[in-house]
Amino acid sequence: MTKTGNPVEQIHSFERFGSKLGLERISALMARLGDPQDRMRVIHVAGTNGKGSVCRYIYSVLRRHGRKAGLYTSPFVVDFFERIEFDGRCITEEELAECTREVMEQVDATLAGGAESPTEFEVLTAVAFLYFSKKGTEFLVLEVGLGGRGDSTNVVKRPEVCVISSISLDHTDRLGTTLPEIAREKAGIIKPACPVIINAADAEAAKVIAGVAYERGAPLIDTRRIEARGVQKSPRGYSFSARIMGKNYSDIHLSMPGMHQVENAICALCAIELLRGKALLTTDGDLLRAGMEDARQPGRFEVLPGEPVVVLDGAHNPAGAEAMAETALELFPGKRILLVAGVLRDKALSPMVEQFDRVADAYIATEPNNERRLPAAELCAALGRTGKPCAPVADPVRAMEEAWRRREDFDVILVSGSLYLLGAVREDVYEKTGQGSAVL
Repeated sequence: MTKTGNPVEQIHSFERFGSKLGLERISALMARLGDPQDRMRVIHVAGTNGKGSVCRYIYSVLRRHGRKAGLYTSPFVVDFFERIEFDGRCITEEELAECTREVMEQVDATLAGGAESPTEFEVLTAVAFLYFSKKGTEFLVLEVGLGGRGDSTNVVKRPEVCVISSISLDHTDRLGTTLPEIAREKAGIIKPACPVIINAADAEAAKVIAGVAYERGAPLIDTRRIEARGVQKSPRGYSFSARIMGKNYSDIHLSMPGMHQVENAICALCAIELLRGKALLTTDGDLLRAGMEDARQPGRFEVLPGEPVVVLDGAHNPAGAEAMAETALELFPGKRILLVAGVLRDKALSPMVEQFDRVADAYIATEPNNERRLPAAELCAALGRTGKPCAPVADPVRAMEEAWRRREDFDVILVSGSLYLLGAVREDVYEKTGQGSAVL
């Protein structure tokens, strides 16, 4: 393996080895690096949807309390370096290069011994763990990449808290074709005696997770039993109060709108409460509220001010599309919406189109910046079957130019269908709406 050059290109060079679940390769690599992932307190977060937002809430609260916190998420929206963040700052190219060089040395040694090559995500995960260890990270908020049981992040042996934010159908070719099967894969992150927080709407999926938690002696907190009270809704965010694990949390303000974000926030608050109960974190009410309000996850019903309103939402599967549709209907009743949509071809298209049809008055079909993209013409044909006009514009920036040209005919321009789509158009949208730079 080449040990010099652009670190991002070096990491991407492992893409040819595909995406393989299993812990053998990452375990061997981390052992050679001295298992840096075991030198910090980990909050491990899985789920079909919402896990990125849950991570962001927890991370933001930890930072507000002055703790040395790291955040590992995927995929990125604008910039590769977003995936590894410490104390509010993304990893620099120099830091990435240093950690990548050290990881590559051990990869080479592993390959020289005849071992199977790690995948791209495994190499990146190893780089992230090494970086966080070098930074003296106290708490690492760790988002699962795919599934749970065989995901490379699951090399962590003793997390402080596990969260499973939601269960719905996605990646069915890898994780299973039913909700209980997918739930069992997600439940693979549960470790003996480690408390687990779940937000599973499906009763059978929740039962599977509860069974795994029982087998492993893991205390279970089901957030579906926690009621959000006094919910206030606006395009700039939601607010609510709730009683969580015997403690009142009042006037919690979120900058990310949607009832699904209220659910994500309750998951995060349960995790914070568990850390407090373990005497790992002393919380202050004002700092906690500030941390929750600070939290912003790009592309999660991101509402930009101005006329028309532009919304960026990375809904990439039927459950995400449903959450997007519910939020749009709550916040923009009776408004004319132009939906710029781009999806990946391995997603369940028909149920996503059903959700898009609930809110859109017209469509522009485009293509995300990903090799798995569905051609705009095919998407437009599916959207056109709703009886609403659709224009195919394959290039996403040109699609946004077309949407902007038609802006006086609509109240809202909604961009949705894939996080990979948002990365291609976000900078362009920010410039058009006068918001400055989209760099995070």
